[in-house]
Amino acid sequence: MGAAVVCVGAAALLMGGWHSGARRAQLLLAGGGVGASGPPAWRDLAGGLRRIRGRLRAEWWALAAGLLLAVLGTSVLPVVAGAAGVPLLRRMRLKGQARSARERRGDAVIALCGALAGEVRTGRQPGEALLRAAWDSGGLGTSQAAVLAAARFGGDVPGALAVAARQPGAEGLLGLAACWRVAVDQGAGLAAGLDRLEGALRAERDQRVDLRAQLAGARSTAVMLAGLPVLGLALGAALGADPLHVLLHTGAGLGCLLIGGVLEALGTWWAMRIVRGAEAA
Repeated sequence: MGAAVVCVGAAALLMGGWHSGARRAQLLLAGGGVGASGPPAWRDLAGGLRRIRGRLRAEWWALAAGLLLAVLGTSVLPVVAGAAGVPLLRRMRLKGQARSARERRGDAVIALCGALAGEVRTGRQPGEALLRAAWDSGGLGTSQAAVLAAARFGGDVPGALAVAARQPGAEGLLGLAACWRVAVDQGAGLAAGLDRLEGALRAERDQRVDLRAQLAGARSTAVMLAGLPVLGLALGAALGADPLHVLLHTGAGLGCLLIGGVLEALGTWWAMRIVRGAEAA
């Protein structure tokens, strides 16, 4: 009965609250009209939940899971384990973000080469063509101002491109610098060199994508194996064995938990090391 009363009160609050009549009167006196006071839309509530989820980084879910297991198992060990997993998951998230940024920058360099070749073919001078292509593609990244200044005022464009190539994912700018130097010093066709450079960069990107697709199965298998202990705990709880009490409140259970955790961490690390080695090769 108490839970029912709480649910009814929460529903009344969401639908306008206990003092909705007073609020309507205030809005009428303020000139807001009758229709200005409506119940909060569910999309607003969903938006608020999405904002909270966006601010709550993925690594903090480990601590939340540890708190839940600590309540269910009446032990502080899950909280300690969840807190220890926060920096590890944060490191994994940052590495994933860095890889995504590196891939986006590589795609922007490829787009820069294609756009620059097109601008040169239309008859523009290399400096002017670089200005237009860089603004359209964004392939120069944080070094765009320095490179464009060198192109605009007759500076060392290949040197500025070589400096810009130090950004992760922008290594293709070294090829662009070489094409620029050959075209300026020897009068070779810049557009032809850019076409070959763009084709090489695209082939390298496609090779990485294909390799990642081939390794997706191995990565998924490692993740699935890492999640099997959770499935075992859920199965034991469904059978009424109370695995959390055994693992957290008995000597044999604590020993099994320690040995199993170490073996699980080593197995996951070894599997991911094999995947990363294949990607690097």
